[in-house]
Amino acid sequence: MKLLHLFNEFERGANGSAPQLTTRREAFGQIGRTVGKAATLALPLAAFLKPNHVHAQTSGDSIIDVLNFALTLEYLEAEYYAMGLDANGLLTGDIRETIALIGDHEAAHVEFLKSAISGSGGTPVDKPEFDFTAGGNFNNVFSNQTIFLAIAQAFEDTGVRAYKGQAANLMGNKDVLTAALQIHSVEARHASEIRRIRGSKGWITNAENTTGAGAADAVYAGEDNVMQLGFNVTTVTQVNRNHITEAWDEPLNKSEVLGIASLFLED
Repeated sequence: MKLLHLFNEFERGANGSAPQLTTRREAFGQIGRTVGKAATLALPLAAFLKPNHVHAQTSGDSIIDVLNFALTLEYLEAEYYAMGLDANGLLTGDIRETIALIGDHEAAHVEFLKSAISGSGGTPVDKPEFDFTAGGNFNNVFSNQTIFLAIAQAFEDTGVRAYKGQAANLMGNKDVLTAALQIHSVEARHASEIRRIRGSKGWITNAENTTGAGAADAVYAGEDNVMQLGFNVTTVTQVNRNHITEAWDEPLNKSEVLGIASLFLED
């Protein structure tokens, strides 16, 4: 079951006609329920991962290393949303429903990655201890909805760029690569929705950090790139430079992502 196919089916409607108009929350909720089921159904994929195919072709990291790297990020996101939902009075109404759906997705990603790693003959890393104040850089994280959502945006934006950055390292196994790109797609939808809830654009312009926290600058570093496939895109189109930067999510490498994530790991 392919997540992109499911999204296309949703967009067309059950009878092949154009979908009925819904609110953004209703649309996101329906997509979320579909993706949640798909993530659960995807768990048996680990049974098809062959131990002799677990080495990446394009870097020194094995596919198991990459999956454990992704698992650490998913642990962080799943724990963050679970704590937010447990915080008394932090999230209410439509926002709570949306965060609950996103949290379910992240929990499903955790279970999927653990299953895939074990099925590949590896050992899933243990969940680390997290400090969501980032060493005191953020206060009132679980008592102030504005701060909570700002950090959630930074996490999701990081996840999108992190999965893109590791895609080439997963080319040694097409099943794992396909699954990772499906998760990448879901993370992008999370990022867009949280940004919209916050009243921000659903995409990143230049390297603009709209979280309001300087500690998140590293999440957006490099997003103002206009070089694609060796071409300076500004020289081959009349499209505004800002819009060009919005058209691509730039990958983050492993060390860059770990530098961001380390802010939230307890010593």
